[in-house]
Amino acid sequence: MKLLLISNSTNSGETYLSWPRQFIAEFLKKHKVKSVLFVPYAGVNLSSDGLTASYDEYEKKVKHVFEQLGFGLSSIHHHEDAIAAVEKAECVVVGGGNTFHLVGKMQETGIMDAIQKKAKNNMPFIGWSAGANIACPRLCTTNDMPIYQPESFDCMGLVPFQINPHYIEVNPVGHGGETRQQRIEEFLAINREVTVVGLRESSLLEMDKDKLVLKGSKDMRIFRCGQTPKEIVSGTDVSFLL
Repeated sequence: MKLLLISNSTNSGETYLSWPRQFIAEFLKKHKVKSVLFVPYAGVNLSSDGLTASYDEYEKKVKHVFEQLGFGLSSIHHHEDAIAAVEKAECVVVGGGNTFHLVGKMQETGIMDAIQKKAKNNMPFIGWSAGANIACPRLCTTNDMPIYQPESFDCMGLVPFQINPHYIEVNPVGHGGETRQQRIEEFLAINREVTVVGLRESSLLEMDKDKLVLKGSKDMRIFRCGQTPKEIVSGTDVSFLL
């Protein structure tokens, strides 16, 4: 498969999709993609007047970046037949936001299965944050609140492990709740055979055929039940996770 699984879209103080632009451009050029199909269903951000931002606004924001990089982009919400749109797509790109809403809408439209089938047949796939989560077997290691009820927690299973995007090991000063590591350890106490990858911001996983590599400026942390978390240096071949 050809996957680009990105922890986050934007770092503090940067323009939108600034840090991963080079990786996105290189990935699309390498796989000879000219235009992508965008899935905006994770987008439920509130505007200043308290109304949910439209999919049109999300599409516009992402399209601006992709056009600057030299690639066309259209959003799936414009297509009357969403499954047919996936079947015709050169590449599918799934943006971040709320993972529960994203999974629910993808299941309802039938595109979860359609994208899974295409990706497993070598269609390039890019996802950031929630869009990276759905490449995993289940959505259970998202950081998001369950604001929407999906049909199930099942996702595409393009990789056999779980991703926790935006991973951070330090709690804010004065915060008395669980750390992210403790949350992951809770998950592993119930799902003892699962591997969880803590994907820090400014990092991504790129898969090409049967090779998986950690890229970006941050290291990654691997969690397994009953084992000390393992740090992985950026640039490392992590195909053993497959």
